[in-house]
Amino acid sequence: MSEKKAEIINIDYNIDEAVQRAKKLYTEGKVFIYPTDTIYGFGSNPFNKAAVERIVNIKGREDEKKFILLIDTIQNMLKYAELKSEKQIDFLLSIWPNPVSVILKLSNEAKNALGQEDAAFRIPDNKFCYKLLSDIKLPLISTSANRTGEEPILEHKKVIDEFALDVDAIFFTEKEIKADASTIIRLSDKPELIREGVFKFEEIIRKYK
Repeated sequence: MSEKKAEIINIDYNIDEAVQRAKKLYTEGKVFIYPTDTIYGFGSNPFNKAAVERIVNIKGREDEKKFILLIDTIQNMLKYAELKSEKQIDFLLSIWPNPVSVILKLSNEAKNALGQEDAAFRIPDNKFCYKLLSDIKLPLISTSANRTGEEPILEHKKVIDEFALDVDAIFFTEKEIKADASTIIRLSDKPELIREGVFKFEEIIRKYK
């Protein structure tokens, strides 16, 4: 018996149809690869433990390493994360959508559901991601499409060659994907740099007034 291969879906052909397919996969607890505002990423429902475990196994990473969560609005994010002030809300409004992931303390309910104290959130600057997030109105896992210790794969043909037997679907674009990781900051009393990516920290700090 041959192994099951992933569905291969070009989002440039019909983005709305691709979004509906991704939404169905998300709802079913499946794992897929999709283009983000940075690189190709693995995606699934972060509250589905079986799906999360699949991604951990595919990547070969440590269980304790956390995933970035994409979300469509700050209002929806506040169902899971805590902000200390209106100033922090205004700050996030000033930097999103952009490739900046912000680590925030989780609400008690989200802590219990995800099994962690905090999580990095991002509103992505990507049409496919934003349409999908607007439809599901829930967080979406985003973690680079690569095995642990290897470089992220930027060409969709190589993504398909590497992961077609591991995931349920691969959504791709013919457009160029750049090797730009998101900048990661922690936001408690003020922004703290964790990893600098394409969006420079000095520009982020200027927006925190």
